Amino acid sequence: MKNHLQYDDPKEILGWVKRIAMVGASPNPSKASNRVLNDLTRRGYTVIPVNPRPGLTDIDGLPVYSSLEAIDQAVDMVDVFRPAAELPAIAQQAVAIGAQVFWAQLDIENAQAADIARQSGLKVVMNRCPSIELADTPIPNPE
Repeated sequence: MKNHLQYDDPKEILGWVKRIAMVGASPNPSKASNRVLNDLTRRGYTVIPVNPRPGLTDIDGLPVYSSLEAIDQAVDMVDVFRPAAELPAIAQQAVAIGAQVFWAQLDIENAQAADIARQSGLKVVMNRCPSIELADTPIPNPE
């Protein structure tokens, strides 16, 4: 059931974030998370894949972290490809690592998670995809 909550402006957020931790990133090219990871990387974002699968060390050449807490660098945004029921715990982790944005992908919303993130000062976007939000923005030429 969708909550139809009010969220922050996704395009404004995507204009300033640089480092995105992607919870639920998959090495499988047929999965949406893999396609979004590659799209965001091509667009110049630093994407940090997060997946606890044992033995998974990289996705498309990017080192994989087992949890948000294991990331050894600052994160601007946490982008989540996990079921809505998992969002409150992930929102608490996003707060704990000092993220500035909590983003849940298409068809994923959770009012409790939104409240957790907002009460700690994070911007919140749910039920949206950054790749779709950026679809009309040209991909920069590699230098």
